[in-house]
Amino acid sequence: MASLEPEWVIKAQRKRQTREDAVVRHSKLRAFLSSEEDVTAIANVAELYHKLESGQLTASEVARAYIQNLTEVLFDDAIVKARELDVEFCKYGKTVGPLHGIPMTLKDQFNVKDYDSTIGYVGRAFKPAKDDAVLVKLLREMGAVIIAKTNLPQSIMWCETENPLWGLTVHPKDPDFTPGGSTGGEGALLALNGSLVGWGTDIGGSIRIPAHMLGLYGLKPSSGRLPYQDVAVSTEGQEHVPSVIGPLARSLSSIHLVTKAVINSCPWKLDPKCCPLPWREAMYDEVKSRPLVIGLLLDDGVVKVHPPIERVLKEVAAKLKQAGHEIINWDPADNHRECIEIMVSDGGEDIRREVQAGGEPFIPHVEALVNKGKPISVYEYWQLNKRKLAAQKRYMDKWNSMRSLITGREVDILLMPTMSHSAVPHRRCRWVGYTKIWNFLDYSTVVIPSGDVSKELDPGNEIQSSYVPRNDLDRWNWETYDIEKMDGMAISVQIVGRRLEEEKVLGVAQVIDDIINKSKH
Repeated sequence: MASLEPEWVIKAQRKRQTREDAVVRHSKLRAFLSSEEDVTAIANVAELYHKLESGQLTASEVARAYIQNLTEVLFDDAIVKARELDVEFCKYGKTVGPLHGIPMTLKDQFNVKDYDSTIGYVGRAFKPAKDDAVLVKLLREMGAVIIAKTNLPQSIMWCETENPLWGLTVHPKDPDFTPGGSTGGEGALLALNGSLVGWGTDIGGSIRIPAHMLGLYGLKPSSGRLPYQDVAVSTEGQEHVPSVIGPLARSLSSIHLVTKAVINSCPWKLDPKCCPLPWREAMYDEVKSRPLVIGLLLDDGVVKVHPPIERVLKEVAAKLKQAGHEIINWDPADNHRECIEIMVSDGGEDIRREVQAGGEPFIPHVEALVNKGKPISVYEYWQLNKRKLAAQKRYMDKWNSMRSLITGREVDILLMPTMSHSAVPHRRCRWVGYTKIWNFLDYSTVVIPSGDVSKELDPGNEIQSSYVPRNDLDRWNWETYDIEKMDGMAISVQIVGRRLEEEKVLGVAQVIDDIINKSKH
């Protein structure tokens, strides 16, 4: 008798079964470690690398320890790669590269040869990639062990992680809450110690939002700084606001180390869109050697942040001022609203085609996003890009005009919220203006965990009755505030530099992290 299930459901079930089979094959593995410590509790790449370099751990031991925490299907290859590294280490007495034996995971956009890059579409299941993405090639050459690929939303274009193929990813602290998106699978896995470094993509906040909601570190570089070649994406060919790749981790030093390693591997020799710009150690060191001039942006003028977000940001600014850094208030005026308005959907034709090809249903918020946009002509697209360039120039001029009242130095970085709220219940995430603007301007940004929602320190829900919303989005944001349910949820701050200033924002992030998170190091 023929199955009554739709074809897309049967295909999704088959795909999920491949994951379950891989878990069963490896479920009896045990990490026979040469020490009693929990390897997955090590949050720092440099620390784990030292243990591998000194022979305290082997790559195989580390790979087995991490595989016990995962639910994906690259385990066999990971074990083979780890054993090869161990053989090389035994033969030559030294590590293979700067990432020797470091376990990493990938958002399900990065092509890995012989594995699918589904990007959340049923129609892309059982269509394995023919080659590795440039990033994957470089990571493996440097000794990294790729152990899994992780979940993302249907279409990628949303700050939630849900699709008909793999289902819904939940927040490790509360399953009723979202871990964010679109790099939510990576974020949740890192928060559970299931990976040491995760690689994601960001076109509107997709790295920074999960990092913010899960207490992680995340970098969104400018376009062209890290290789995007052979990374699958729904909006391929769209150049108005380019998507970028970047790392997430449980320590800032790990973000710094892997970013530097990838840039030093000369990715521009393999990706024609990569800038031939080597790592600038002098820029990284310079900002750590002097007092900084920091612009403080508390409010984007569109959606006001929740009280805990404002409290944490002000606390960080106060600590920086006390440490000798200068804080200058940054008025967004209409710049932020203007930039967000110029970002436009093309009607989602590519998303419609992918969904139709798989026969799957739309996730409701993805369908709403697609229906919100409308197709535009080539001429209209050109005019849009003219407006974009003009807005970018206005923001550049604004930055140039913001200077220290004491020294006359221009602002080094902006310090601001990552989102208007902490983690929220599923399907309640809507406003991403605090992150999205920097994709539009193509500026370098990094987020660092800076505090938590606290029902002892933050006002109760009664504060909602006294607030007058500015607009419908602002009203929605205020209505999501629930101090009892949000209590203990992570909060980050966002550090923004100019275009291609990855070294600078990472250097400043280290300064700030040392001040506010000393107890973690």
